[in-house]
Amino acid sequence: MSNVSRGMNAGLVATVVLSVIMVMKGMMGLMSELDVIAMLDAMTGTSSTIAWAMHFMIGIIVWGIGFAVMFNVLPGKSSVSKGIAFGIAAWLMMMLLVMPMAGAGLFGLNMGMMAPAMTLMLHAIFGAVLGSVFGRLGNPGAATVTENTTSA
Repeated sequence: MSNVSRGMNAGLVATVVLSVIMVMKGMMGLMSELDVIAMLDAMTGTSSTIAWAMHFMIGIIVWGIGFAVMFNVLPGKSSVSKGIAFGIAAWLMMMLLVMPMAGAGLFGLNMGMMAPAMTLMLHAIFGAVLGSVFGRLGNPGAATVTENTTSA
């Protein structure tokens, strides 16, 4: 399987996990103003169905392929640590670009201090799942450490 395919598959799994957490967060009434689908819907003027499709396309194509392309230059020794680093970088881009475009202000601070903290946690989880799945797809059943070690 090519790295791009691995990245897309890992992006799909990570996006599903993230989506489940987002729905659960909404059902529990936590940070209801931090609704990514509603934000995408408002930014694009589309339906929530289109916003969900966009959410998955971003997770699979932008982040999944992006992770695969950048994998070798990301910091970390394991695919999971590389995924977390990638997730934090994605979070930073969201905080600096997407949140202001959505009217939530820099770092989403118009929604309060919990917005950047919660989105950071969600992006770290996304990255950890992304990296874990990517690593396992490259070497099923093996640990997700990407560097080979030699014994002396």
